[in-house]
Amino acid sequence: MFTNQHINLFNSIETPFYYYDTALLIETLDAIKKAAPAEYHIHYALKANANKTLLKIIKDADLGADCVSGNEIKRAVECGFENTKIVFAGVGKSDKEINYALDNDIFCFNVESIHELQILNDLAGNKNKIASIALRINPNVDAYTHKYITTGLEENKFGINPYEFDLVLEEIKKCNHIKLIGLHFHIGSQIQDLTPFKNLCLRVNEINKWFISKGYLLPHINLGGGLGVNYREPDKAAIVNFNAYFDVFKNFLELLPKQKIHFELGRCIVAQCGSLISRVLYIKNGINTNFAILDAGMTELIRPALYQAYHKIENITVNNLENKEQINQYLKYDIVGPICESSDCFGKAVNLPETNRGDLIAIRSAGAYGEVMSSKYNLRDEVKIITSAE
Repeated sequence: MFTNQHINLFNSIETPFYYYDTALLIETLDAIKKAAPAEYHIHYALKANANKTLLKIIKDADLGADCVSGNEIKRAVECGFENTKIVFAGVGKSDKEINYALDNDIFCFNVESIHELQILNDLAGNKNKIASIALRINPNVDAYTHKYITTGLEENKFGINPYEFDLVLEEIKKCNHIKLIGLHFHIGSQIQDLTPFKNLCLRVNEINKWFISKGYLLPHINLGGGLGVNYREPDKAAIVNFNAYFDVFKNFLELLPKQKIHFELGRCIVAQCGSLISRVLYIKNGINTNFAILDAGMTELIRPALYQAYHKIENITVNNLENKEQINQYLKYDIVGPICESSDCFGKAVNLPETNRGDLIAIRSAGAYGEVMSSKYNLRDEVKIITSAE
């Protein structure tokens, strides 16, 4: 992925920084538009990456916005997303956030509990407005992914369970400032085996038919997101197979002609276009373990520490040597950062060419849940951003 031109540029910039390949992002968006039928409505999940440069590119591709906070709604509005394409999800929306969304006349609130339904009705009533809602349903479908990013099981905090359906409909009848327009589902994240999406479709069919039997033919069915990416071979699979993904829903989802389908994709849009670029500060060789200590840490990319997530790690200085014979040997390194936490580790026993102080290290597939989850722990500087458009 990285050429000598990249290396020359990176050597002139203080590390660490995120590098975004905007051309790859545009190619990914084009692939989505070609694969998705015209009647499929795609909302980008801002929680994956809320970088303004990327958001404007995504907005220009005519995607909507999936937001999980008031500030994400504000960012979407600032970046030009149409209010009528903004959905607001989240199990704990504050009154301030709800009021901001109401003031901006967003498309839909994804409501996750009876109590939220009551509060939203009261707040909308205070403004003499009608809030359009979709019920976030917990379908009890296993995503077979990491336990921290599974969201569709009964044991998870998200969504309304089927045994509450009758109570919810009774409550909606009492709400004069609520309009039920859809159902919303989201079973988890980083799903690469498409079987869980098939299982979701079958469950959605059952639930949709139940609501229809109660007199609720709802115009919008939102299937959430969760499509994963290939972290181990980012160049081989830079753009995921969107055709296969959407084919699952074409083949197994049974909706009536008047019902529109929505998706909330995040990681699969932005993950592969981003890399965290860092520099080796020190090499610390031991009897059992060699350490390459970087100037980037868990403050810039927390996923490995939080989820034990894998990212491909490359020494791009050595990889781009014109004479490969200059590579003396390959060694295994624990790639660690400078933060005062033992969990500040990007990868263990990573096989790299012999690495030295000053070498540039690229941590790949970091465009999703990287910059957006960065922190200033240890009073670290805010991470810098470079795009291929600059």
